[in-house]
Amino acid sequence: MEQVLLIFDWILYVLFAINVLYLLVYSLASLRRHPDKPVLAKEHKRFALLIAAYKEDTVIIDTVQACLAQDYPSDKYDVVVISDHMQPSTNEKLRALPIKLLQVDFEKSTNTKSLKAALEYLDKDSYDVALIIDADNIINPSYLVEVNNAFGNPEVQVVQTHRIAKNLNTNMAYLDAISEEINNSIFRLGHVNLGMSAALIGSGMAFEYSLFYEAMMSNTSVGGFDRVLEMKLLFQRVFFHYLPDTYVMDEKIQKTKNFYQQRRRWLSAQYYSLGEFVHHLIPAIRDRKWDFCDKLFQQASFSRVLLLGFTFIFSVGLSIWFPSLAYKWWVIFGLLVLSLVIAVPSRFWRWHLVKAICYIPYSFLLMFINLFRLKEANKKFIHTAHGIKEGE
Repeated sequence: MEQVLLIFDWILYVLFAINVLYLLVYSLASLRRHPDKPVLAKEHKRFALLIAAYKEDTVIIDTVQACLAQDYPSDKYDVVVISDHMQPSTNEKLRALPIKLLQVDFEKSTNTKSLKAALEYLDKDSYDVALIIDADNIINPSYLVEVNNAFGNPEVQVVQTHRIAKNLNTNMAYLDAISEEINNSIFRLGHVNLGMSAALIGSGMAFEYSLFYEAMMSNTSVGGFDRVLEMKLLFQRVFFHYLPDTYVMDEKIQKTKNFYQQRRRWLSAQYYSLGEFVHHLIPAIRDRKWDFCDKLFQQASFSRVLLLGFTFIFSVGLSIWFPSLAYKWWVIFGLLVLSLVIAVPSRFWRWHLVKAICYIPYSFLLMFINLFRLKEANKKFIHTAHGIKEGE
C-alpha cells in the first residue's frame, strides 16, 4: 500500500511541477519589459470596431462614445454595435450616433452568433482590420493609431492589446484585476519575449479582416469564442503580437456570484477547445507548430487558483500524515507563489492586496465547484452583468 501511495504521489507531483515550472519560466521572461516597438504606419488601415452587446444598456453608450473619440480619420473606421436584447431606449440613443447598428434577437444568444451576424451584414471588402471590443471596454483616443502602427508591419496579422482594470472598487475587483495582470505578464509579455505567440483575451484584439472572417464563420462555440479562434489560427501558424503599452480598460468582477459565473464560462470554454483540438497534437508536433502545442498545454492545465489551492492542500496534508513526502510539495508551492509574485505589477503592491488575497480560498472553492458544472455551461451563454457599481 505504501508503494502505491508513493507512486501516486510522484505522478501527481510531476504533473503539478510541470505546470508550476511552465508559469515560472514565462513569469521570469516577462521581467524584460518591452518586446518589439512598432514603427509609424505609412497608411491608415480601414477598421471595423465590432461590439457584441447582450443586455449591456448600462455601459454601451460610454463605450461607443470612447470609440468615436479616436484621433484617427473618421472615414477610416466604423463602430459596429450588435444589439441583442437591449432596451428600445438604448437602441434609439445608439441610432442617434454615427455608428452602424445591427439589431439581433437570438433565442440562445452568444458572442459567436453576434459577431458572425455582423460579418454577414458588413461588406467584406470594405475593411482591412477587425477590432473586437467588449461592450464595457473604454479605449484611449490614441488607441486606433497605435494598433494601426502595429499593422504597418506587413507581417502582422493579429494583435492583442493590454487589457487593464477599469475599476478597483471591491476586493473581488482588485483580485480580478491582479489575475488579469498576471495573465498579461505570463501569457502575453513573457511569451512574446521568448518568441512565442501572445494569448488572446476576448477583447482589445485586432485581426486582419479576411483572416478573422474565415476563422469566425466556421466557429460554433457557445462561450469563449476566442479560445477556438486561437486554436484555429495557431494551427495555421498565425503569430499573435502583443502591445503592452496600448491599453483597453475592462470592467472587473465586483461580486463573488459574478466571479463564479464568469470562471465557469471560462473553464467550460477552456476544456471545450481542448477537446476540439487535442487530436491535432501529433500533427502539430510533427510539423513543429510549437505555438499551437503551447496553447494546447495551457488548455490542459489547471487554472492558477486551482493549482495554488491543490498544491497548498497537498503540502499541508502530507506534512500532517506523511512528512517525508511533503518537502518537495512545499518547494513547488514556493516556486508557484514566486512566479505569481514576479508577474504582479508594482502598482498593485498596496494594502488593498492583502485584503484581496483573503478572497483566494473562497475563489478556489468556487472554481472547484465549477469543475463539476462544465458540461451544462457549454449548452448556454452565461452572461456577466456590467455597469453595476458597488462599494466595499
